[in-house]
Amino acid sequence: MITMTDVLPEPGRDCPLCPRLVAYRCENQRANPAWFNGPAPSFGDENAQLLVVGLAPGRTGANRTGRPFTGDHAGMLLYETLIKYGFAKGHYQARPDDGLILTGCMITNAVRCAPPGNKPETSEENTCRPFLAARIAALPKLKVIVTLGDVSRRNVLKALGLKASATAGGHGAEFETNRYRLINSYHCSRLNTNTGRLTTPMFEAVFDRARALIEA
Repeated sequence: MITMTDVLPEPGRDCPLCPRLVAYRCENQRANPAWFNGPAPSFGDENAQLLVVGLAPGRTGANRTGRPFTGDHAGMLLYETLIKYGFAKGHYQARPDDGLILTGCMITNAVRCAPPGNKPETSEENTCRPFLAARIAALPKLKVIVTLGDVSRRNVLKALGLKASATAGGHGAEFETNRYRLINSYHCSRLNTNTGRLTTPMFEAVFDRARALIEA
């Protein structure tokens, strides 16, 4: 098991640490050899003041394109919101060569490899967490972390050395550590947006708050 102190912010292209995820990766490589099919690297500004943390790459999203939230439904709302609040420049076209640039922002995932059924196991979250901790630690100007969903929230808290129960979940919930302000959002998945559990104004309010905290 890797530890929080001996790992880089990004896993290797063929990270071997989670057997189930490796097997799923190999399955996707055989079926779709032109896809990225690997741990999706973080995307954005190394001087980010905002870090957005998702759950895991989608099979036909980041697992296909190699860029977080690119190629699936969730990316449409996320990137358009980042553009609106000045955390991104350009036009999101659901492909990694669309020229979109993040400014003062980075996006990563709690689990870097696509899991079957979009559901990582607890052991996989634990194994991948050192990469999340290292990613957070490597951002010298980081002020605000937006967590997309409860799994992301719990993993960020644990990556910071806190208990998962340190703060309750729920959309818009905030928690202040000695270095960062955490804001939780419902995940911008198709399920949440189609059912109305997450609306565009609700999602935008989280990033409006993040912008205000950064500029305070």
